[in-house]
Amino acid sequence: MAEAKSPKKGADKAAEKKSKGSENVAAAGAVSAIPEGYVARLRKHYDEVVRAKMIEEFGYKNPNEVPVIEKIVLNMGVGDAVNDTKKVTLAAGDLALIAGQKPVITRARKAISTFKVRENMPIGAKVTLRKTRMYEFLDRFITVALPRVRDFRGLNPKSFDGRGNYAMGIKEHIVFPEIDYDKVDTVLGMDVIVCTTAKTDDEARALLRAFNFPFRQ
Repeated sequence: MAEAKSPKKGADKAAEKKSKGSENVAAAGAVSAIPEGYVARLRKHYDEVVRAKMIEEFGYKNPNEVPVIEKIVLNMGVGDAVNDTKKVTLAAGDLALIAGQKPVITRARKAISTFKVRENMPIGAKVTLRKTRMYEFLDRFITVALPRVRDFRGLNPKSFDGRGNYAMGIKEHIVFPEIDYDKVDTVLGMDVIVCTTAKTDDEARALLRAFNFPFRQ
């Protein structure tokens, strides 16, 4: 009597890959809940320490003049999207895990034949964080993610745009503890833009230093 054939390895791998993709797609739509009345640790730090320190350093006469972090924008581009648009969905899932908020798929504004990019083609994902989620991300970014960056020697203190906004790039999104390295098909880079209400770069730099941003000396 003939023995039953075992399932093909190819089918198992395909099922495993489909399962990972489903997890990432589900994560892309997930939004972490914030308990009512919860105040982020860095928000308390701003109210109790940073505000007084900024007033002492710059001599603000009105407490409302003290700069604040307005929002943080996370942007992730997917270069392989020209060959497989499904990778944008997977990247959006990873970005949702990092931010705790559903990202928006970014699309090409015009066609570029040299790079095989078509108009309105999905090429990445972005998310804008404000208030509690912004402070929570900032806390994890400074205390957990940056120390895990390979050969990290500090942030460039000159990467301001002249209007109090700071931009930096991360080469590997796997430095965030929310990302399971074993489930990542492609390691992606991402941009982190910190937008403040500061009128000058010196004020913005002092504000971020007060939040323990590890700038190079």
